[in-house]
Amino acid sequence: MLLGDLAAGAPAAGIELSVAHLHGGEGPPADRLRQLGVAPTRVPIYSLFGPRDLRRVRSHVATVQPDVLHTHLGYSDFLGGIAARSLGIPAVSTLHVMEWERDPRSWTKLELMALARTACCQRVIMVSEAARASYLSAWPARRDRVVTVPNGVAARPMPGAGPAIRAELGIGPSDPVVAMLTVLREGKGHAVAVEAVATLRERFPTLRLLILGEGPAEADIRALAAPLGDAAVLTGHRTDVMEVLDATDVLLHPSRVDALPTALLEAMAAGVPVVASRVGGIPEIIEDGRSGMLVAAPPAAGEVAEALGSLLVDPSRRRALAARGRARFEASFTVDAWVRRLRKVYEAAIANGPRR
Repeated sequence: MLLGDLAAGAPAAGIELSVAHLHGGEGPPADRLRQLGVAPTRVPIYSLFGPRDLRRVRSHVATVQPDVLHTHLGYSDFLGGIAARSLGIPAVSTLHVMEWERDPRSWTKLELMALARTACCQRVIMVSEAARASYLSAWPARRDRVVTVPNGVAARPMPGAGPAIRAELGIGPSDPVVAMLTVLREGKGHAVAVEAVATLRERFPTLRLLILGEGPAEADIRALAAPLGDAAVLTGHRTDVMEVLDATDVLLHPSRVDALPTALLEAMAAGVPVVASRVGGIPEIIEDGRSGMLVAAPPAAGEVAEALGSLLVDPSRRRALAARGRARFEASFTVDAWVRRLRKVYEAAIANGPRR
């Protein structure tokens, strides 16, 4: 989905984009890319170390002959980086996380991926300063080649869409709505959110917790939210995020760790105040008390409930935080600003990269 935002902003920066993917198939991300005139190409691989897999990736890159190969996620970094180096094509990698699996099998793969970035990439992009510091402390890297480029999103507010969304989801026009927008997996704070909302229901009997997204922990999260009854609404994956945010009073993001969650950028773009945990790159997005509210990490349900309650009873404060969040988004996190930053990285990679 993030590459869809990149495709939307690339032409204005003079970037011609093509997209290849190693895993997955059809779905909303591919549909959005096609709508923007970028038809994604499947380059199938079946292992990290298969010679045929590397040859397929190399053949695709050789056919496209890009000025820069920009890889995302570890398998692409490893296979794409080696292919680019063998063809004399500059390579750039973006990492969107700042924590890694610690079991021996995963760690070995991650070490090889990190070595491939060091050997093959002219630049390694981290999406926040916190993520950059974490990467440099964990992996071999040339410090001068590891740079910070915050993501941006092509998000536009959708005023007036909220009533229809509320009606669709069975939420009353005046019901307070706290939304979570994140992949459904451990560490994103769903248990904290459910406990905080259960506590707040005594003060706000019609309060609803709206959980968007899908992921490996979906069954567990549904079971966790079941005691809330109709106070919890799980929607699965939605492509109309900005419309849903127009039906939202507060976005909640009590994550245990996050490099730079795009949900916060979308909420700021939509003019929705944010309550989030003070972890990873989140303080680089949210100015506590000015463009949102931050709670201590690891987040506790009591502190989350207190922060949410203080906003739910004070519409004027919600509006003030939302307005400053929107201004911060416009200043730093639009897709145009992001693509301009990426173009500078691409130009540096070309200037300092290999020659065909």
